[in-house]
Amino acid sequence: MALTDMFVRQAKATGKDYTIPDFDGLSLAVSEKGTKSWHFRYTWLGRQKRMSLGTYPEISLREARERRDYARALVAKGINPQRQREKDRRIATQAEQNTFEAVYDKWLAFRAQGRLKKGRQTTLSMIPRIFTNDILPSLRKRSIYEITRADLLEIVDRIEKRGAPSIAEKVRTWFNQLFRYALVIVTGLEQNPASALDVVAMPQPPVRHNPFLRMPELPEFLQLLRKYPGKLKTQLGLRLLLLTGVRTGELRLATPDQFHLDDGLWIIPPEVVKQLELKMQKENVRPEDIPPYVVPLSVQAIEIVRHLLDQFKPAQTYLFPGDKSLKRRISENTLNKALHRLGYEGRLTGHGIRGTISTALNELGYPEKWVDAQLSHVDPNQVRATYNHAKYVEQRRRMMQDWADRLDLFEQGQVEAASTLLTIQLDGFPVVSAETEEQPLSAARAAPTLVVSQPPHGAMALATAPVQRLSAVRVPKTEPAISNVQRERMILLDILEAPHNLSVADYAKLAGKSRRWITYEIQAGNLLSISLGNRGQRVPDWQLDPLKLRLVQTILRQMPPGVDTWHIYHALTRPSGLFQGQSPIDTVTPENLHFAVHLVCGAVGEKVMQRDGPGMRS
Repeated sequence: MALTDMFVRQAKATGKDYTIPDFDGLSLAVSEKGTKSWHFRYTWLGRQKRMSLGTYPEISLREARERRDYARALVAKGINPQRQREKDRRIATQAEQNTFEAVYDKWLAFRAQGRLKKGRQTTLSMIPRIFTNDILPSLRKRSIYEITRADLLEIVDRIEKRGAPSIAEKVRTWFNQLFRYALVIVTGLEQNPASALDVVAMPQPPVRHNPFLRMPELPEFLQLLRKYPGKLKTQLGLRLLLLTGVRTGELRLATPDQFHLDDGLWIIPPEVVKQLELKMQKENVRPEDIPPYVVPLSVQAIEIVRHLLDQFKPAQTYLFPGDKSLKRRISENTLNKALHRLGYEGRLTGHGIRGTISTALNELGYPEKWVDAQLSHVDPNQVRATYNHAKYVEQRRRMMQDWADRLDLFEQGQVEAASTLLTIQLDGFPVVSAETEEQPLSAARAAPTLVVSQPPHGAMALATAPVQRLSAVRVPKTEPAISNVQRERMILLDILEAPHNLSVADYAKLAGKSRRWITYEIQAGNLLSISLGNRGQRVPDWQLDPLKLRLVQTILRQMPPGVDTWHIYHALTRPSGLFQGQSPIDTVTPENLHFAVHLVCGAVGEKVMQRDGPGMRS
């Protein structure tokens, strides 16, 4: 007899367990207390088996029969329904645990174990930024098992359509790496939906190389650089790039222990050098197994380094410290913004200085291997595939001193003397031989001669006309003196144009508000802004942090009307011994918030009393 809904509903407890059969192996079990549950009986490998299908009334008679039919179909296919249910539950649990975000977190942590450098434009920092903005909003809670190629293509297509093909290319690569990693760590995942995404990739735009200057353009640039209106350390940073050819990242990461001034050398560890870092990652070798990048320093470069070391503070870490904290390094945009201020936007970049040096030294007639070693380029000879960053040091020492002297000639307007080609004579120097060195470019008969030899005292001689060297640090006496007011305005302008101080429009975009609303917040005293003349308002981006914004707003509410916002900005960002050499805005916590407010308000009060603030009210 087949069961009915009414019969099942009216089945009562009798004080003993009993079972009411349906058909095809389904039955209703009623316990002594009246609890009702569904069971399915079947034969597996000659033995009677029973499995639960759920309880009544949570599972109705109709649903119980459907589950019974599904189980019978599995038995007919030679599949044990109990084992299949356990497998299905395990997969469901794994699907819930293995969301895309969970797998992404594991993959990112795995990548972080490698020798990837940290910094805003490094892979390790770009991945979280791009995934947070472009990928996780769509895939965060999705099971890794459910994600299809179409899902990934939709994301990549969206990135391409907004005009970011290079980001789309990176995302395709990262997707493939992530899913290859998932195939190994996620049980039951058998397909990589990110494979072959490049087949439908939009063509990449032509590569835009960093612009650089040719030798005839150097006199004007050097003369403008000498008069740079910003901070001296920024000018010296650009000058040191021009005197050494190192990368901007290597300059920003320079620390005092890297400089051996008695030997005239800057020894950069391999984990700092881009090419050496890539070699370490590819070959999985330790930094100590790769020779460092050895950069010989000219007299002018040594003067700059000595000056910066003389200015070095106890709390400082890097040779070129940041503006907000002595423990940080200068921003990656500082040098490029300085070139923009000099009028070289689109004409020269910090990295383009390397192109300027490479082009000039090759045109002057220096051996290509010397130039490549100076710039830490990969040896083009793929048979040897060696890194010559520690080779040709003595040759490069004379080459870079000659280059530094030529820069002084360029700055003094002696263009013809500065750009005269060399005739290089290789005379008995053991490192250089006919088998390893190509002959340099020929030069005019009147050109000076660089004699690369090994005299008894070990020095190297360069036969050129005397050079009137300029101080790399001090301003020539012929330059007009800069007044204190001008100097202070230059300092404020440098701060105003720092990368973390955003225009109202840019700040509004990051805050997700309208420009009008941000302007209202500034006028209402809920946001700190600074300005200088007609340069427009700037809003520090650290106010996007809720705790730092709370600190700022608490201070603004305690300030008298009309107080100079520059005083507040300086008090917030100036390092303090009470915060272990860091600024209040960098070290504020919920615990020290009250103390930070008291400290900043006290500092602003002193400035107001002195009435000597150079900043402009905003």
